[in-house]
Amino acid sequence: MRTNIDANGLELEDKVVTIKRVTKVVKGGRNMRFTALVVVGDKKGHVGCGLGKAAEVPEAIRKGKEAAMKNLIELPIDENGSVPHDYIGKFGSATVLMKRSPEGTGIIAGGPVRNVLELAGFKNIRTKSLGSNNKQNVVLATIEGLKNLKTPEQVAAARGISVDQLTD
Repeated sequence: MRTNIDANGLELEDKVVTIKRVTKVVKGGRNMRFTALVVVGDKKGHVGCGLGKAAEVPEAIRKGKEAAMKNLIELPIDENGSVPHDYIGKFGSATVLMKRSPEGTGIIAGGPVRNVLELAGFKNIRTKSLGSNNKQNVVLATIEGLKNLKTPEQVAAARGISVDQLTD
């Protein structure tokens, strides 16, 4: 993990989720390239992911990191360091179930989902990856689910009621 500072002044850490060697068969033989799936986050409610492709691994990682910084999203984290409500994120055939957890639970998640949640700043959360095991789709399903989370204040404002009425 490395720390960078982006244009908005956020101290972002990056983590490489996966590196794959991809091949394109052409007339003269095979063209080898590398793709790197990179997740960046500041551990304070900002996270993003990006895919970089290049002829060398370090260049693919750099491109993936730049793409991830462009795709940063802001997330609501409750007082327990968990999600405000249970949610299912979907992308392609990958589905990720995210559940609220009390203090002391920790991050219960598989590899790709854990990378996203740690860099987002969650402390207590339970997840289950359903459907596809494709790392790229699982990461994107997690981010899609996190993107759609709403705080109680946002839900109350959308319904035109107070937060107290919402919790009753």
